[in-house]
Amino acid sequence: MLARVANNLFWMGRYIERSEHVARYLCVNYFSSLDAPNDFSQSRQFVLQSLRFMVGDPYSGSEPLHEPEVLFDIGLNTDKEYSIINCVKLARENANSARDLISTELYEAINKFYHFVLNYSVEDYKKRMLYDFTTNVMEFTAILKAKIRTTLLQDEVYSIIKLGVNLERAMQVIRIINAKYNDILVIKMQQQEQVQRIIASQSQMQSSTLQSQSQSQSQSPASDPPSPLRQEHQSEVTLEWSTLLKCIESYDMMRRYHKKAPDNMNTLDFLILNTNCPRSVVNSLAEVANHIQVLSNEKNISKNSSIFLVNKIYSEYKYKYIEEIEVDFRTFIEDILEKLVAISKKMEEEYFAY
Repeated sequence: MLARVANNLFWMGRYIERSEHVARYLCVNYFSSLDAPNDFSQSRQFVLQSLRFMVGDPYSGSEPLHEPEVLFDIGLNTDKEYSIINCVKLARENANSARDLISTELYEAINKFYHFVLNYSVEDYKKRMLYDFTTNVMEFTAILKAKIRTTLLQDEVYSIIKLGVNLERAMQVIRIINAKYNDILVIKMQQQEQVQRIIASQSQMQSSTLQSQSQSQSQSPASDPPSPLRQEHQSEVTLEWSTLLKCIESYDMMRRYHKKAPDNMNTLDFLILNTNCPRSVVNSLAEVANHIQVLSNEKNISKNSSIFLVNKIYSEYKYKYIEEIEVDFRTFIEDILEKLVAISKKMEEEYFAY
């Protein structure tokens, strides 16, 4: 097989997987926020900023974001590299270049997907058809992955496509976790400011009515937020962990596995380290390690080869505890994304360079 064709198959798999994750994050995050228990989590600005953050285009301006514009950029704007329509177009272009190696059924399904996205009404999408568009994208990608699994020979072509799919899945799951983790930090900061305002207000009232009491006595009863407020804050954070699980299609299985409400430890453990979760990062790495074996003929594996790097990172996370990761989560995110990008570049250099 020509290296150019192998590269096309690899990126076809990556773009199919990427379009699915962007569509699901857009759908779940947008519509879950409508049922959020407080005004802040329902805020369109909070949701739109989260969407921009996830696709790698974080917003730091002071002007309010325009909802139709953000939705258009992520869904159907061909000028945005991260848009769903661009992912689908690039998946089809890569499929065209490898037409002789994939099945007619798979090629026709990609073509149908492409024409669906290309001909979707932009005005309808912006105004009232976001749910219809994103659920159709998710269904098309599910069909494509079923066609890959059921109509291709289980040879190197299949392994190259699966390499792309699983490597992209690991990256997208990490990016989605990072985006929701950032949302939770924003919510906690907002809650902290709210608590400080309440404490300051209570202290002022007590000072005016209990002038005989000392300053320390007047402040101590107000050191904790009222119980209903604590419960409201906890429900907001739980909602965000639940939304994160739904963005990765893992909510029901996580509840079944842990048998309790989502929190930071059980959610992150399930999505990153749990080998029973089909979409966990460690499971995606296991699939990458499995499929790259098909491409490698090396008897003495070099320490700088992609197969060595894949197995090294897989072994590293296979034996990690979530407590080790949770201590410094930001460093973990930066570190694993850097390693995955390095593996992707190494694979392209080693197997797909032309």
